[in-house]
Amino acid sequence: MDKIRVLIAKPGLDGHDRGALVIAQALRDQGMEVIYTGLRQSPEQIVASAIQEDVDCIGLSCLSGAHNELFPEVIRLLKEQGADDILVIGGGVIPAEDIPYLESQGIAKVFTPGASTKDIADYIRLALKEKKGKLLVNPPKKIAHIGIAVKSIEDSLPFYQQQLGLALEGIETVESEQVRVAFLKVGETRIELLESLSPDGPIATFIKNRGEGIHHLALEVDDIEARLKQLKENGVRLIHEQPKEGAHGAQIAFLHPKATGGVLLELCQYDQQTEEA
Repeated sequence: MDKIRVLIAKPGLDGHDRGALVIAQALRDQGMEVIYTGLRQSPEQIVASAIQEDVDCIGLSCLSGAHNELFPEVIRLLKEQGADDILVIGGGVIPAEDIPYLESQGIAKVFTPGASTKDIADYIRLALKEKKGKLLVNPPKKIAHIGIAVKSIEDSLPFYQQQLGLALEGIETVESEQVRVAFLKVGETRIELLESLSPDGPIATFIKNRGEGIHHLALEVDDIEARLKQLKENGVRLIHEQPKEGAHGAQIAFLHPKATGGVLLELCQYDQQTEEA
């Protein structure tokens, strides 16, 4: 596989490049070829260098406050030159309120001070794979539900119905997960109360070790098989490498908590009829 080529550039009148040099060296240490263009480069010079060097990615660093003008101009010039397949990321002293604007203008990602160099390198690799059609990284559609482990659905329902005023949609048994599930809709998402079907089932074990409470967070995705393949290719630890049938006829799979900072994440894919219902 060819090495990823990255151009690190300092547009505008900014006279400090210590951070850019650190990033450049860190990306080299990650096995990438890095070209650093030096201080006070115009957008025209940066784009010309990127095309001449045939780079895969441009990293723009700005501390002068002119990022809202300079970064979009680089994007505009790349499009003008037919080189808008080059990934462009940004960094430096960028106020949080400016990031949505920069992303809307075509900057793929903005890294603020404190971002790790490994995260930057990992992002470049994944984003380039996405551009080449090797990965599907569309974000989840929404939070499908929050699963709450309870000892008894009947004992727990009065609080949610009477105190919170939530309507019970129904109760379903999911043999594959050894649970009974009560569905309570909240806006576009649901609360699911999970009661174990057996004293040694997963929910019973969870309650025994941690007590009743939030068990998992479920995210709705479009193509669960492609998502699982992507996560596996990225080295993410999975509990299920293939989807299985869950409540409401959904296809589901769980990610391992050690891959998510301790949160049990479930991916769900619903057929259109179920989703509309």
